[in-house]
Amino acid sequence: MTDSPQVVVGVDIGGTTTQVVLCTTELDVLDRTEVSTPASEGGTAMLDAALSALRLLLDRTPARLLGVGVGAAGLVDVRAGRILVASDSFRDWAGFEVTATVQQALGVPAFLDNDVNAFLRGEVAKGAVAGAENVLGMTLGTGVGGALWLNGALYEGPRGAAGEIGHVPGFGELPCTCGGRGHLETLASGRSIAARYGERTGRALTAHGIAEAARSGDPDARAVYTSVGRGVARALLITAGLLDVTTCVIGGGVSRSWALVESAVQETLAVEPPVSGHPVRVLPARLGGDAVAVGAAARARAELLIHTGGS
Repeated sequence: MTDSPQVVVGVDIGGTTTQVVLCTTELDVLDRTEVSTPASEGGTAMLDAALSALRLLLDRTPARLLGVGVGAAGLVDVRAGRILVASDSFRDWAGFEVTATVQQALGVPAFLDNDVNAFLRGEVAKGAVAGAENVLGMTLGTGVGGALWLNGALYEGPRGAAGEIGHVPGFGELPCTCGGRGHLETLASGRSIAARYGERTGRALTAHGIAEAARSGDPDARAVYTSVGRGVARALLITAGLLDVTTCVIGGGVSRSWALVESAVQETLAVEPPVSGHPVRVLPARLGGDAVAVGAAARARAELLIHTGGS
């Protein structure tokens, strides 16, 4: 095994699927796999599925595993390595000791991140904003997530809630899933796109179906996606005005319909540019389904370098 490459693994535990990537120490993906997430069976089953997938990758590519990073949805305690709050899609997940379970199973250090933070780490490490110093990361999926990269590092805030642009008010009066009103999520999430289209037409379609309708010229579908773009642009202007951050990378399922959103984003930004006068740069994510897992691996690599004094 002396000639075996050193690797780090990134795991993305989502509500439907779990992605696992095997990376070099330069974060190039050597191999990847995807398995179903047994979310209804509890935290132990979910970690067992991820660990089985990880071992499969190591069997296919013999290597010396240095550490594992895990990205997970919900509110997480990064330092303690456990899930604090999870959606009702997951059974027995809140309170689950993720890093301790992984470390006991594999005998290597493990690290936990919120999935949106991991997404941004991945895109900064190897994606659309590689090497950037200051970035807002935004994911438009079932909900709207956000994360901040400031002065070359993830900024979590004193309570771990920094960058939550999806839950900033000022976007109307519609009720949000979090209990608030008028948050960006009420316009720009996949769930909200379906709801807004249903209100206009009485038809029940998914965000993907509405995107297809918009591409076919459906005026109601186009109007809904235009409102998404305007809302996203306003969120970018808030971030630019408050933090002077003018680079944003956008991922998540809704971002796959970026062409429907981009023109409204750019039109809104042109009407009211940031007070700094510096143009806002908005980029679609480049890593696709690998972003969270690669970002989790990037976190593991960074922590291992700190602990070993590497560079």
